[in-house]
Amino acid sequence: MPNPTLLSLQRDHLSELQSRYETVLAEHGYDSVLIASGAAPYRYGDDQSWVFHGYGPFVHWTGLAGQEHSWLWFRPGRAPVLWLYQPVDFWHATPELPDEPWRAYFELHRRQRPEAPALTQPGRLAVIGDPSLLAGVPGEHNPGPLLAALDETRVRKTGYELACLAEANRRALAGHRAARDAFAEGESEFGISLAYQRATRQREAEAPYHSIIGLNEHAGTLHYQFYDTRPPGRSRSLLIDAGVRYRGYCSDITRTTAGPGEGRFAALIHGLEQLQQRLCALVAPGVSYVEIHRKAHLGIAALLSASGLVRGLSEEDQVATGVTRAFFPHGIGHFLGIQVHDVAGRPVPPPADAPFLRLTRTLEPGMVVTIEPGLYFIPSLLQPLLDGPQGRHLDQTLLAELMGCGGIRIEDNVAVLASGAQNLTRGGL
Repeated sequence: MPNPTLLSLQRDHLSELQSRYETVLAEHGYDSVLIASGAAPYRYGDDQSWVFHGYGPFVHWTGLAGQEHSWLWFRPGRAPVLWLYQPVDFWHATPELPDEPWRAYFELHRRQRPEAPALTQPGRLAVIGDPSLLAGVPGEHNPGPLLAALDETRVRKTGYELACLAEANRRALAGHRAARDAFAEGESEFGISLAYQRATRQREAEAPYHSIIGLNEHAGTLHYQFYDTRPPGRSRSLLIDAGVRYRGYCSDITRTTAGPGEGRFAALIHGLEQLQQRLCALVAPGVSYVEIHRKAHLGIAALLSASGLVRGLSEEDQVATGVTRAFFPHGIGHFLGIQVHDVAGRPVPPPADAPFLRLTRTLEPGMVVTIEPGLYFIPSLLQPLLDGPQGRHLDQTLLAELMGCGGIRIEDNVAVLASGAQNLTRGGL
């Protein structure tokens, strides 16, 4: 059982959720809301389902990310009612609920039928969840304004959520250390994945996302999704982007390691890590996340100049002419919580110079964000630059040498506090 402090924080978390939901329902004129946990859909033409991760609002209340066909009914001023689908089934094991104090917060029922329960006097009812599972359920399905308001209840994390995120980071770091050691021993991408799973004691299917484990040029594919089962002839680089889910909450950490004899690439990793730590230090209440992204581009430009990859262009001109975007094409990060790319990050669209940025808000206490600058050698992005007017400023010999290393990304998870920030990846809580 987790330590008593965490369980006490969970009770406070549930009380805070009760207050937030009561406010939202009153503002939008609803008497109650029924939340579906969801269920994994079956693959087309098959009797096997996809991997299941529970619906965010259900997990926000319960922490039960793997609980299918279950329902939570919230009414202001009343204990939430939780129906857990637990059939008598000789095909599959029924998970046991932990004997923890949070169970007493709910009116708890177990049932053997997956469909929505019949409700007594629900009043004006909203029903939210996967539309494919809501057919025939009375009530207003997924009303947009209410969904947006409920997403907002997840933006500012409670003390319990921050503690869970910190523990998810701690567990993931053990996996990253094991992955680095496996890389040093010459393992394949598949072998590194197994080392990560052994160290975190979490199956790939239970992880918050499919781990990105790329050796050499594979590190230049941002969401590289395959695992080679054989090691390359020469392991020049490792990029691993992998997390852990703890009590429903996700970590999202990326590290890059240079292979033996890759001095230039190792120096770039060191330079990017120094930049990444400066960017993490910018996280604070009142700071525009878009501005952190823009400072990241100026930092990438400085690194490109210092390494000799770009010559004869000022840092400002590199950003203005799109040079840095060819090396760093994604956003600086995103919200983190129940989902890896957590909700409500873009109340306004991203600016034209950052189309992939997932977070456009001014930072506030309780928010948790990732800070993940990258520097990649991606042929499809660099070739147009080399063919254009800026090509004369790039050292093509050095680029050709580094191309086989793929790229670099360094990512930490940072909580915004009233007094500044806390790096959950480097320092915990």
